[in-house]
Amino acid sequence: MLFRRRNPPTLRERLRALFWPRKGLVRPFRYIGKRILRLGASPHAVAVGVAAGVFSTFTPFVGLHIVIACAIAYALAGNLLASALTTALGNPITFPLIWLATFRVGDVVLGTGVSGGQSSADLVHMLEHLEFTELWQPVLKPMLVGTLVLGSAAGIAAYALTLIAMRAFRKRRRLRIAERVAPQRATTAGP
Repeated sequence: MLFRRRNPPTLRERLRALFWPRKGLVRPFRYIGKRILRLGASPHAVAVGVAAGVFSTFTPFVGLHIVIACAIAYALAGNLLASALTTALGNPITFPLIWLATFRVGDVVLGTGVSGGQSSADLVHMLEHLEFTELWQPVLKPMLVGTLVLGSAAGIAAYALTLIAMRAFRKRRRLRIAERVAPQRATTAGP
């Protein structure tokens, strides 16, 4: 094989790469950001798509984030690709933080107190048996209410930041292209 390593990676190297990739943890997010900025749609459509993706990341329905994001983006005339790419913000590192925050905020908004008065043994039993009807009141209802609050706030912030970034990126791109074209016009115009 042309690009194969001469010495295969050791177990230690593979474990290190699993928990801390060689290229870093930030690189994939930077790549997604650049892909979003380079989309050909209008800045408003891209910003709506990003907001839809950020909002859907706050929902507790893992596996449906892209579907939810695309449905919201489609309903609001946003960019579907931007919404799908932005759902990558929800990953195994951020999900516990997001879910804890949505649960706590939903619990406060509903005024039910911690887990609706259920004991921790009851919650463990419900989570083990995954009975939706029993999970609704103590877990899913507060999480969905928290999703509406935190997801909306994060979506609005993402919309504003994306719109500003898209406009600035396109302005810099236009100036860069104009600088490249100006010397060419001067040399081809002749005396």
